[in-house]
Amino acid sequence: MYFRDLVKNRILIIGANGMLGQCCVDFYSNSNNKFELLSLSIEDQPVFNDVDYIPCDITNREQVKKIVYDFCPDYIVNAAAFTNVDKSETEREQAWKVNVKAVEYIAEAARVIDAHLIHISSDYIFNGKNGPYSENTIPNPIGYYGRTKLASENALKISGAIYTILRTNVLYGTAPDSRPDFVKWVVESLRNKKNIRTVIDQINNPTFIDDLVQAISKIIEFGRTGIYHIGGREFLSRFDFTNIIADYFHLDKSLVTPITTEELNQRAKRPLKSGLITLKAETELGYKPHLIPEALEEMKRELVL
Repeated sequence: MYFRDLVKNRILIIGANGMLGQCCVDFYSNSNNKFELLSLSIEDQPVFNDVDYIPCDITNREQVKKIVYDFCPDYIVNAAAFTNVDKSETEREQAWKVNVKAVEYIAEAARVIDAHLIHISSDYIFNGKNGPYSENTIPNPIGYYGRTKLASENALKISGAIYTILRTNVLYGTAPDSRPDFVKWVVESLRNKKNIRTVIDQINNPTFIDDLVQAISKIIEFGRTGIYHIGGREFLSRFDFTNIIADYFHLDKSLVTPITTEELNQRAKRPLKSGLITLKAETELGYKPHLIPEALEEMKRELVL
């Protein structure tokens, strides 16, 4: 056995109390004790009490530097973000602080200690006119949220840090303590006999959260840098996604009304014909996303739906 096999890799999970952060913490805290894990988030208390945790405001440069330098991680997973697309239009300063300035601070600290920073981005950096998109497509965001995510990518590219950007879209799955995802919202609404409206003109390939966590683990395993697109196998509308969920859980599809995005009258524009081509991740990482029914089966086992 080589000496390096005896040394644990240190992983810092930022945004650990969010949906993706929780799944990353759960994965790495159960990885045969190969990793030394530190989680941090804005809240005073962690979701997982058996994992080392520090409250941190990542928009505070000095806080970020101190935690990173004290822990000295080999890898940093940034799962934190200001993700409310509509609020990003009205709370622009806060969205910029969390999605851009905080990334600059994390990258600055990561560069000093040669940590590999894995950052989560979004298909919202594209305009949604001619998707699905490859990693080589030139970004052109149509809303402020997309602009902040693109700015975060650009900040990483000039930071001098070792980085990997994982762009994803329509994340769904289960976490112990997070707001309901799209699947749970659909299931709970239809079980309660509520009428719901879902759009027919937003096309994506929804991403099962376990697949994104696996992609992160492959990045670490293979030491890959650069940009990768992570998404599901099926490209479909939210309305079609809703019908698949309803069929799987034997719910009443007559309660689902198809509408257009324009009818929602949302503050922020949405990319319509979007989605992400995952061929690069499949080829270089061995990425194998679940089919939606397979993901729903996993969710059914993890959570009573």
